[in-house]
Amino acid sequence: MDFNVRKLAADAGIFFSRAVQFTEERLGQAEKTELDAHFENLLSRADCTKNWTEKIYRQTEVVLQPNPGARIEEFLYEKLDRKVPPRPTNGEILGQFMLEAAKEFGPGTPYGSTLIKVGDCQRRLGGAEREFLQTSSISFLTPLRNFLEGDWRTISKERRLLENRRLDLDACKARLKKAKTAEAKAAAVPDFQETRPRNYVLSASASALWNEELDKAEHEMRVAQTEFDRQAEVTRLLLEGISSTHVNHLRCLCEFVEVQAMYYSQCHNYMQDLEFVVLLVYTFVNSHPAGSPTDPSTFLPLNSPSLLETDALQIEEVQPPASGTRKAKVLYDYDAGDSSELSLRADELITVYTVPGMDSDWLIGERGNQKGKVPVTYLELLS
Repeated sequence: MDFNVRKLAADAGIFFSRAVQFTEERLGQAEKTELDAHFENLLSRADCTKNWTEKIYRQTEVVLQPNPGARIEEFLYEKLDRKVPPRPTNGEILGQFMLEAAKEFGPGTPYGSTLIKVGDCQRRLGGAEREFLQTSSISFLTPLRNFLEGDWRTISKERRLLENRRLDLDACKARLKKAKTAEAKAAAVPDFQETRPRNYVLSASASALWNEELDKAEHEMRVAQTEFDRQAEVTRLLLEGISSTHVNHLRCLCEFVEVQAMYYSQCHNYMQDLEFVVLLVYTFVNSHPAGSPTDPSTFLPLNSPSLLETDALQIEEVQPPASGTRKAKVLYDYDAGDSSELSLRADELITVYTVPGMDSDWLIGERGNQKGKVPVTYLELLS
């Protein structure tokens, strides 16, 4: 217990002395060992890197998870070293609501069948969003957090040690300067006519004491200088490693952009396909009032074979809608299975569209005067 109290008192004394010394340096009343310009540039660059990395990290969190409550929950789970429970995205929840509403309204009605298609698309969008969030967190947020919580803490620790070593060195320099001044004053030749012999003896004794104090101060300064140089070299190496950090963060940034571009491209494709289908349904409903003989809900139950599947001869009678046709690129060769289908060759461009009651896995394809059903999986729909 006595040892701990003494150590506490000694640490408090050192802290107080350094605080006084630091204040005197700020006021210009004490000398300060300056670092070279290159070292100062490294320090400034490191501080800039830390500040902007922290801002980018925080704002990326907001972009990926706008809900602050969810961010706090994820933070707590992370600190408790527990796995975050799966949480459905807003798109997946919306899609589920639409699918449940379609069951209530009737999946065979135009509104109900459209709700099914839109709800399924929303669920796929939600799934793509979840995959994007997970991938972005691993490839971009995690490296930034590792730098802030790992590398930067190490750099800060070594910088504090360097600052303490500098303060110790400056304190040793001040003691050495004081010892030299006192030693020079004590070594001055006394006036034998005005000074008593006893005073001369005391002056010689004081000179010897100050010589000893001077030697001690010089030794302490050499030790402090060595420790300062060693710590400065360690800190310099860590600061120069910031360049490697920039390279690593650049790689992570490129991965984040690639993942983000893939996510938006996937969403764009989903929405284009959905817009194509919904536009056809909306156009058909507006041109054929509900309950009329041409309303597909009056004669085509859900999951029943389409007219095109029951009567191949009707292929020739199918006409493209006024709007909703699209160009498609053929991905693979396809040989028609019967007279209602259209054979395809890889890399050719054809015009495609759909008609009410047609299986979603098929489209009507046109190439010149030829017309027939084509499988969607063999096509790449173009804008």
